[in-house]
Amino acid sequence: MIRSNPGQTGETVPTPSDEVLEIHERMLATSAARSRHIELRSGRRVHVIEAGQGSPVLFLHGSSTSSLSLLPLIEHLDGVQAIAVDRPGFGLSEPVLVPRERFRNAAVEFIDEVVGALGLGTPTFAGNSMGGTWGLWYALAHTDRARGLVLLGSAPLLPGTRAPLPLRVSTTPVVGDLLSRVVKINPKMVVRLMSAMGESDTIVRYPDLLEAVAAAGNDPTASAVNLAELRAVITPFGFRPSMRLHPDDLRRLTVPTLLIWGESDPVGAVKAAQAAAGLIPEAQLQTLPGGHVPYLGNPERVSELLSGFVRSVSNPSPA
Repeated sequence: MIRSNPGQTGETVPTPSDEVLEIHERMLATSAARSRHIELRSGRRVHVIEAGQGSPVLFLHGSSTSSLSLLPLIEHLDGVQAIAVDRPGFGLSEPVLVPRERFRNAAVEFIDEVVGALGLGTPTFAGNSMGGTWGLWYALAHTDRARGLVLLGSAPLLPGTRAPLPLRVSTTPVVGDLLSRVVKINPKMVVRLMSAMGESDTIVRYPDLLEAVAAAGNDPTASAVNLAELRAVITPFGFRPSMRLHPDDLRRLTVPTLLIWGESDPVGAVKAAQAAAGLIPEAQLQTLPGGHVPYLGNPERVSELLSGFVRSVSNPSPA
């Protein structure tokens, strides 16, 4: 499926598959969250999910999924205006072709456009997995525009993190392309993939989310964007050295930061979290049972931690 008029350029833009559209409609129909599209100054249409009222938090999802993956968390928040954005090409947001060498800069530019289009001023950023890395990149580039930063699980490219084997295999030339074309993803496969992330026991609690991840994996646009993103940061041998964050990057991250880390996160062990928290000047670390997506198994506790952190950075105590 395609539709015309992507904005300023006039070219046709791929639209999500019927399967992706259907699961979005079904999950949002039973949620308190609201769904809408916004237009960025570049002319691209971007999809966001919003819930709650209070201090704004912009949520950034990880690879292979969409803002739907954040519904288990944002529905539990207290005193927070949660805005979960579909990153380009994921969920219901239009894709954009980004050269590998500009991937980090393009991520920062995208977030800046979203913040401006939503009129958020200086929000807190919260991200899971690659979404956390995008949040880190933005906070490093625009410290004055970030009130706080929350990492919901390990952020790839942090010192001490590693790329799990299934992701490295998917970036292998020829093999990755073949897999993306011929393998039909189903919920059982998603459970097996999530087991590599330490979340096989938690993801099954969310059958609709399982279907959403499977639908994204079968959508030609989303799967192509996902593979391009993975290849921008991962090789068959691990994370690209040129993309890695370094200790000095964390030392200059002056934004108050909360790290919520799964005790069994295969992307980064707890010692990597402790090292990162020790380098960031204003960092707090909370470890919880679970793997790479700690809010799947602990939605209420993560919501409590995040809501409290947002209140603290939005209304800091006088010195």
